[in-house]
Amino acid sequence: MRLNADFSRRAVVTPDQYRWVASPTPGVERMMLDRVGDEVARATSLVRYAPDSTFPTHEHGGGEEILVLEGEFADEHGRYPAGHYLRNPIGTAHAPRVGEEGALIFVKLHQFAPDDTQQKAIDTRAGGWRPGLVEGLEVLPLHDFEGEHVALVRWAPNTRFQTHAHWGGEEILVLEGTFHDEHGAYPAGSWLRSPHRSQHTPFTQEDGALIYVKVGHLLPE
Repeated sequence: MRLNADFSRRAVVTPDQYRWVASPTPGVERMMLDRVGDEVARATSLVRYAPDSTFPTHEHGGGEEILVLEGEFADEHGRYPAGHYLRNPIGTAHAPRVGEEGALIFVKLHQFAPDDTQQKAIDTRAGGWRPGLVEGLEVLPLHDFEGEHVALVRWAPNTRFQTHAHWGGEEILVLEGTFHDEHGAYPAGSWLRSPHRSQHTPFTQEDGALIYVKVGHLLPE
């Protein structure tokens, strides 16, 4: 399967375009955002767990990055309510399960560098926000490795950022509010992927925004 698989092109998915697909595991559905491969794939997805569902024990052949969006995600290592950011490097394994409220997670698979070996479980609700580059922005760093940077960015209402180019590309998931640029408006749940050396001028309006941002991971091979 190849879905949004040309990483030299801009890709946008908004919530009105969601098409949930059942996974091979009962009670687990996926909204595929990009994918190269079949069941074992380089993939970016939203994954929805029904209440009291489980997923078989599996090893992360290419690493796994998770942001818990709704409910509570858990495995044999711990419990992770909404707001937790998880990194499971290549070679780690777990058996996911969720409780009575179910869970919605954002997942990136098979996208780790082999020597990016730091395992993480960060509760983003615990604070640690820093001032951003312009007034109205706050940044919560989550991960940095060899030019790849991951963070949450909180935008106050009516904030504008300067026009900038994306060295190594940029990927955004809108978590709250509405994110804007000269190409359109992106409500909560929207996913954007912009290629290496693309540029835009982002801003917010009266509702502000909270976004997940990853940059530097889309350099041409």
